[in-house]
Amino acid sequence: MADGAKSDHPAVQKQLDRLEMLSPGRDVLGLERILEILNRLGNPQDKLPPIFHVAGTNGKGSTCAFLRAAIEAEGLKAHVYTSPHLVRFNERIRLAGKLIEDEYLAELLARVLDISEDINPSFFEATTAAAFLAFSETPADACILEVGLGGRLDATNVITDPVATGIAALGIDHEGFLLSPEEGTPDDPMTRIAWEKAGIAKKNAPLLTQKYADEMLHAIADHAADIGAQHFPRGEEWDAAIYEGQLHYKDHAGKLNLPLPALVGAHQADNAALAIAMLRHQDRIKISDAALKAAMGWAQWPGRMHFLIAGPVTHLLPSDAEVWVDGGHNVSAGLALAKYFADYEAGSIDLVIGMLSNKDPAAIITPLHEKLASVTVIPVPGHESHALGDYPDAGAPIQEASDIMSALQSLDAEPGKTVLIAGSLYLAGEVLKANEQVPD
Repeated sequence: MADGAKSDHPAVQKQLDRLEMLSPGRDVLGLERILEILNRLGNPQDKLPPIFHVAGTNGKGSTCAFLRAAIEAEGLKAHVYTSPHLVRFNERIRLAGKLIEDEYLAELLARVLDISEDINPSFFEATTAAAFLAFSETPADACILEVGLGGRLDATNVITDPVATGIAALGIDHEGFLLSPEEGTPDDPMTRIAWEKAGIAKKNAPLLTQKYADEMLHAIADHAADIGAQHFPRGEEWDAAIYEGQLHYKDHAGKLNLPLPALVGAHQADNAALAIAMLRHQDRIKISDAALKAAMGWAQWPGRMHFLIAGPVTHLLPSDAEVWVDGGHNVSAGLALAKYFADYEAGSIDLVIGMLSNKDPAAIITPLHEKLASVTVIPVPGHESHALGDYPDAGAPIQEASDIMSALQSLDAEPGKTVLIAGSLYLAGEVLKANEQVPD
């Protein structure tokens, strides 16, 4: 199934099956196809409310979550397009605050596929077109778009007039697509990544960026200057820091003292700060300081350092077990996990991991090496994934299991356990579904 997309609704599943038959079965970079599809649909991307467009290797989804939380805390309504979904395809398209209904989703997918069969749209092209159709037909005050892959050639990058664009944390991911040689692009891998992400910048629109290595920042700044975007880098035009238990933010308009985000992990303060900067460097919608403060606690982003509440999954472990789920799958994610668990004792974490075959298991294993008590390797349902022999030395006993339930049942029953389930957002979705914590 394309991108693991399944639905319990027959009409939606019919269209997803149809898309699987048409799709080339891989990501397709380039704007020609999506522009032709949208043109046949009447160019809905030009009929959206004020757009916030977010790219990045890590943190772009969380940044979108903070944007949405602040906009809704102001009493406004936001459309949100993110990927991938965890449990239901509907999670990708949030209409004016609510997940898209099955009947409307089925209708939209049918309309897109009816006019694009000869194009054989990729999964992401078709779903992006459906999202733009939905957003153009439903009133809202703002629209939040998360880049799917890269930036410059991503299907979401057909928009021409965003109110603000932002780039979150950068790292190496999707090497096969973003690092293949192309004439006129930077040779250094990280500089190339930065240059690709900067492709979402638009003339006269503010581009807000985090702190990066000098070469990466220069690549972004040069591209912004070339197209006439207003570049506001962190540390120069705006900044934020944590001290005395608060997030202290400052920019041209003044200073804000905010509560720390409820989302787990120190990196979430960076994502929140980027969202704040994007909101404060545009003038199409007004967001009060009170709404920004509320957003720190309101923002939700399931599957990322997600603490499991009591449910069918956690009941397989001692009652005092601490069970975390994180969909991170690259070096940046592994380092963020290591930072969060830095104060845990050595050899105290039982890791259950499933990683897609195009990801590097060392990205997660190596940063956590000294904290691991055991490693259990499981497949990612519905996807090609790494087997036990593909994993590096973990400095702890390593075994394999057939699924998440078997993996947890194989762990010893000592009290006070810490279990981390990691390596794939698809796996995170399976775990949340099994524990009856379906995102809404």
